[in-house]
Amino acid sequence: TLRDEGRKSLPYAKVHRYAWTDAIIGGASLAFTGLTFLLAFLLGALFDAIGIPLLKDLIQEGWFAWILAGAAFGSASAVLREKDPLLGTLQRLVMLVFSVLAPVLAGALAIYLVALPATGFAGLWKSGLPETPLLLSTAAFAVVFLNAIIGDSPEDRSGGRLWRVTEGVLLVAVLPLGVLALVSMAMRVGQYGWTPERLWGVIACLIAIAYGIAAWVAGVRGRGAFDVRLREYQKGLAIGLCALALFLALPIVDFGAISTRSQLARLESGKVAAREFDWAAMAFDFGPAGRRALERVARTGPAELRQLAGTALRSENRWTVSREAEIVEGSVGIERRVRLLSPGIAWSDALRRRVSELGNCSEAMQCALVRVGPDALMLLSGTGPHGHVSASVIDLDDLAVTDRKSRDAIMTPVSGTDPVKADLGKARVEVREQAVRRVYVDGKPVGPAVPISR
Repeated sequence: TLRDEGRKSLPYAKVHRYAWTDAIIGGASLAFTGLTFLLAFLLGALFDAIGIPLLKDLIQEGWFAWILAGAAFGSASAVLREKDPLLGTLQRLVMLVFSVLAPVLAGALAIYLVALPATGFAGLWKSGLPETPLLLSTAAFAVVFLNAIIGDSPEDRSGGRLWRVTEGVLLVAVLPLGVLALVSMAMRVGQYGWTPERLWGVIACLIAIAYGIAAWVAGVRGRGAFDVRLREYQKGLAIGLCALALFLALPIVDFGAISTRSQLARLESGKVAAREFDWAAMAFDFGPAGRRALERVARTGPAELRQLAGTALRSENRWTVSREAEIVEGSVGIERRVRLLSPGIAWSDALRRRVSELGNCSEAMQCALVRVGPDALMLLSGTGPHGHVSASVIDLDDLAVTDRKSRDAIMTPVSGTDPVKADLGKARVEVREQAVRRVYVDGKPVGPAVPISR
């Protein structure tokens, strides 16, 4: 009978209650941690306003933020552990709120699962939202709300027809949501390859599917008393999750190495262009395996890949890697997109790179090169007939400079005249010598004056 099964499930009820207690303590401690940071930011701004920026500067330091977070979380957890009456009241309040929200979620899921085959699955993938996190979050809410309704034991289980229908929908919904999330993740992996985040996503999908299967089996075998079996199954799943977490923590499982092999295979097969390849992830996200792969490409890869891999290894931030990829990609065939306005201008790899850095020359961005001295060129860049023309001087003697700080000083765009609008594809460009040399576009000076001594 249900009562006998309830007595047998008493140990599981205790485990179920402890699990809820830990979850509530964790959630309340996180909320307290967030409130602590909010107060710290407020106090930091307050003291900074009177000329004491110490606290504001400390909060921006990573080591201090971690110490503050750990202290706040640990203090909140310790206080809540010592306040059993308060914790019991908080748990009952949370259960009440979840129980009230459960029918709302169940109704929405019932409509969603019935309408999805009719509306088609393609809309889910084209919605622009991250499908896998969305589906997994919904499945997690379904599991949490279902456990809030069934309580710690059969005696705690909510009564009434509304709750029975809600239980049934939530019990059934977890498995299809997990399967849809796995299909979405598989499509993403097929398009873009493996990354550590996608590997974790697949594991999360499999966990959701495992919970969904347990819910279905409990419903079939337990029928009206499914909650007793579900608590037993969830205890086994919890133990299995602990074992899985321990296994994944072992050094034999290296998500970075798996992701590195996958992404390099896509690059070598031509599925992804060098500019679109995520060099920053290889350098900063894939761990030692990613950096070893970059070192190998920097030694033995094609010239373009060697340059990008070397930059990724030397870079201290992601922006530098992304910018380098844009420069290298833009320098390919750039001579076909730049109008040469002076005779004797010879293209070299260094000049192609410098023009790509300065002008971002493309079909939409018009560029022109004109000689303004024996060892100096001026790059003109414009965005069409109605776009402003900008100018930058390229010192041919400094093309070999690779140090970024020195290069930035050389490549700074220059001005000194009123803005000029012109179509560089058709404009008349001339160099006039006075005491200085200046560039004129349709009779209007552009850029700085260049001394004749150059």
